[in-house]
Amino acid sequence: MAKHIPQSLLERAAEAYDFGAALRAPRSAPQAPEAAPAPAAAPEPRPASVPEPVAVAPAPRPIEVPVVRPSVAPGAAGIDHAALAKAGFIVPGGPVTGIAEEFRLIKHQLLHDIEVATHLPDERRRSVLICSAQPRAGKTFCAINLALSLAGEREVEVLLVDGDVLKPDSLALLGIEGGTGLVDALSDPSADPESFVIRTDVPGLSVLQAGRKANNVPELLASDRSREVLAKLVAGNQRRIILFDSPPALMASHATVLAALVGRALVVVRADQTTEADLRETIGLLRGCETSLILNGAGLAVTGRKFGSYDGYGHDD
Repeated sequence: MAKHIPQSLLERAAEAYDFGAALRAPRSAPQAPEAAPAPAAAPEPRPASVPEPVAVAPAPRPIEVPVVRPSVAPGAAGIDHAALAKAGFIVPGGPVTGIAEEFRLIKHQLLHDIEVATHLPDERRRSVLICSAQPRAGKTFCAINLALSLAGEREVEVLLVDGDVLKPDSLALLGIEGGTGLVDALSDPSADPESFVIRTDVPGLSVLQAGRKANNVPELLASDRSREVLAKLVAGNQRRIILFDSPPALMASHATVLAALVGRALVVVRADQTTEADLRETIGLLRGCETSLILNGAGLAVTGRKFGSYDGYGHDD
């Protein structure tokens, strides 16, 4: 599965948004909030500096694309392709676009990181947290696009989990109505987590809804049951990668607790919006796992790269 990893766009966009310069100064490690113990020996804490980013997601723009909705297989939930196109998301089976190419870079880097993380137990190695410091950074936009991009891999299946139980709207953006899901599986020790998984009409993509409202979700996530649920979801499909969309790390403790369960966190940073102090604090809260950055909302003019505009592919911008 190992592939050549292109240089990330964030590295080439340093002049426009240089996080590294502000964060290279030493800092004291932030006090860790409550978190669940890892099922196996946790990796050494990350250094205080901000980790290397994986790639950049440009700001979403509505695009006009031909929408071809596939027939829905029996028992599969239909994804609203027209709504995805209108909102600027990747459209499964649609033309190659700049946003699709950017998330291919993120995807390839993530697959490489998963492949080489052989020191982690399987349930952590193949589980990824997607979060941000504050709201409106684009974490759900990135989570959905990354899931759609991963689903296009022939040897990968992806399970997108709506772990933002305080604002569970990621699956609604796909056209899937709410119902039972993650919280229900955590609350009932006798429940089979796989029974809550919803297959979609996009090959390789399944989803797990947030489930019922509850006030003790952080405690449920910190319990032994959460590790059992995660292990069963991973064991249910040896090709599965699990993506958790969580609440912002500085708004609720959910992301911090989830960081102790997964192998890697992707922190979405909004260009010209996410502050250096917020980013530094978020990285400290997520030190229970490896972290990487996704820069969202950066203008492509910074790099001169125009994915999707070569030789008739996609649209010229």
